[in-house]
Amino acid sequence: MKDKLHIVCPGCSSINSMPRDKLADHPVCGTCKQPIFYARPTELTAYNFDKHINNDHIPVLVDFWASWCGPCKMMAPVFEQAAIRLEPYVRVAKLDTEKEQGIAAQCNIRSIPTMIIFREGKEKARQSGAVSLESLISWVQANS
Repeated sequence: MKDKLHIVCPGCSSINSMPRDKLADHPVCGTCKQPIFYARPTELTAYNFDKHINNDHIPVLVDFWASWCGPCKMMAPVFEQAAIRLEPYVRVAKLDTEKEQGIAAQCNIRSIPTMIIFREGKEKARQSGAVSLESLISWVQANS
């Protein structure tokens, strides 16, 4: 296990290096001075997706969703609560599959909502469909 971690800033996408034992100390980005964790899902786009997936040394939980999807709308508050419970040890993020169709295709998204846990660039686990907060937390803890 690494003592120094790379964590991507959700605001400016700079890569920050920090000791593992300082994650819970409300770190701020060395570049933009914004919080590294803010207890809500990070919006992923074509601009920052690869940077987070490939450079964060903590697991990245991504919710692939769309605004027209009923189950995705049901999952939105669950995912918000998951961010509060899982950060700073798991980056919680969302990707709009309508806006980022290329990334959705690259990740082989066939139904939404689909949640994928990535760890240092590799997919570790995938789950489709709406779930409860407790089920989501248990699944993430078991697979990250």
